[in-house]
This record gives sequence, C-alpha cells and structure tokens, in this order.
Amino acid sequence: MANSLKDQRIRRESGIALRVCDIIEPIVESLGFRLVRIRMMSGNILQVMVERLDGTLTIEDCETVSRTISPVLDVEDPVAGAYSLEVSSPGIDRPLVRPADFEDWSGHEVKIELARPLAGRKRYRGRLEGYVDDEVRLFLPPAESPGEELLIGLPFSEIASAKLIMTDALLALAQDRSKNSRLAKNGEDHHKGT
Repeated sequence: MANSLKDQRIRRESGIALRVCDIIEPIVESLGFRLVRIRMMSGNILQVMVERLDGTLTIEDCETVSRTISPVLDVEDPVAGAYSLEVSSPGIDRPLVRPADFEDWSGHEVKIELARPLAGRKRYRGRLEGYVDDEVRLFLPPAESPGEELLIGLPFSEIASAKLIMTDALLALAQDRSKNSRLAKNGEDHHKGT
C-alpha cells in the first residue's frame, strides 16, 4: 500500500502493541486504510488508530476495521486476558507517524519528543516546515530562540512521538476537510442513484 518511503510508517510500537501491529497492519492495508498507531491504554483497552488514504475516517469505517480484525485477534490471541478493542481516527490533533505527515501538515504547530536528547534537549514545540533529507524541519518560536524564528532539523529516526497541537487554524482546516469529504460522499451517493 505504501508507494514511497515518505508513505511508510515508522513503527514505534513495542511489546503487545508491536505483536498486534504485526498481525493487523497487512489486514488494515488490504481494506484500504493506513495504520496510524496501536497502543495498550489503561483499563486494558487496545486502541487501533487508522485512517483512509485521504486522511478521513467514518464511523462505518471504524466498524468495518473492527469487525475484520476482531476475529483475527481472537484467533492469534496477542493480548493476555480480557481487553476492549477500540478502533478510532487519529483526530484533529493527530500523531504524525510518516514522513509524508510532516509534509502534509507543514505550517501547523507540533510537539515532538525525541528518543534521545539532541544538544541536551528531547522536547520541541514549533511550527512545522516539512520533511527534507530524513529530517523533520521545525521553526522554533522567538521565545525559544532569541530574535527571529530559528529553523532546525530533527532526525526522523530519532523521533519517539510527534503530534499536532490544537489551534484555530488546525480546527478550521479539519472542518473544511470534513465538509469537503461530506460533499464528495454526497456526490457519489447522488451518482449511484442515477
């Protein structure tokens, strides 16, 4: 499904989440979705975050993925004991897990945590510039760097987690995307009926 290196998800899962990932990622992709993240949450909730290739996800999509992977997980049994399966979208303040994510969301604010400190620092917050030469490029605000914004590059391989920060601009973009997705779907439904 991933047609270039920029579309390939870097797997940050470990333990149970990694075992689940190995089992369900090919299935999720065969259904036409991309896996975003898998996590074991408190209360023994297995969270599986997916999206369509265009970044959208409906409740029906979640149900389809859940109905498809649930029996496979029952057979493979990667989680000891009882657990609840939760299939969800990445949401507006989504995690960024692919190089392409850092390009698609350029201009938006992001929080990044590195696996190991770089120049004595693990956490960064700034405006995303994009992804170039295996680096995530980030503008640090003047409060963190004297004077103007400072453009830095963080090695993609060292990123432990990255997620968008909820802002008015991000919320407006999400609303526009949702509206356009509904309009496109209504157009498809209209054509199906004729």
